[in-house]
Amino acid sequence: MRVLVVEDEELMAEAVAEGLRQEAFAVDVAHDGAAALEKLAVNDYDVMVLDRDLPLVHGDEVCRQAVASGSGVRVLMLTVSVTVADRVAGLSLGADDYLPKPFAFAELVARVRALGRRARPAVPPVLERAGLRLDPHHRETYRDGRYVNLSRKEFAVLEELLRAEGAVVSAETLLEKVWDENMDPFTTIVRVTISGLRRKLGDPQLIETVTAVGYRVK
Repeated sequence: MRVLVVEDEELMAEAVAEGLRQEAFAVDVAHDGAAALEKLAVNDYDVMVLDRDLPLVHGDEVCRQAVASGSGVRVLMLTVSVTVADRVAGLSLGADDYLPKPFAFAELVARVRALGRRARPAVPPVLERAGLRLDPHHRETYRDGRYVNLSRKEFAVLEELLRAEGAVVSAETLLEKVWDENMDPFTTIVRVTISGLRRKLGDPQLIETVTAVGYRVK
């Protein structure tokens, strides 16, 4: 899942972004509304965590333009304002959820994960296919009942493949959803991560390479 964190307090932004990365999300960061709009124009995000009080372009306008673009990004709005009127105003702009500051990080993660599910076709909370069982909430993976210890990126790649329900997922899509904008588009990291996944999942191999197209779970 790809997330854009928009927060002008840099320490807060980096803390939120790093915490989300620990949960196997791909995260980009913007520190003002103008930068957020630029990133939204060139990247496909599942969820935007949006501080309402932003410099250059106010968070309300970022939300309004994001919704008007039809990109499908889900918006979780953050603010120190806690009145009902403020919440209603934020939601009326098109925000999907609202979280007042200060907040518990576990709640933020849960809300981002829930919005991410709404950004795509509905899938079960636990993904299962071909003897694989992947639980995104607890970050646990099993093959035929055997626990498989995966790195964050391996887990995120496998989640994308299982979400596709047997359809082929291109390396470009995996790069877009699992890594952030700083990743070199010509990197071999996807191939290396798939190789690591295959090794850990064991035989018989479940991840198939479709030449010149991508990967899928058989």
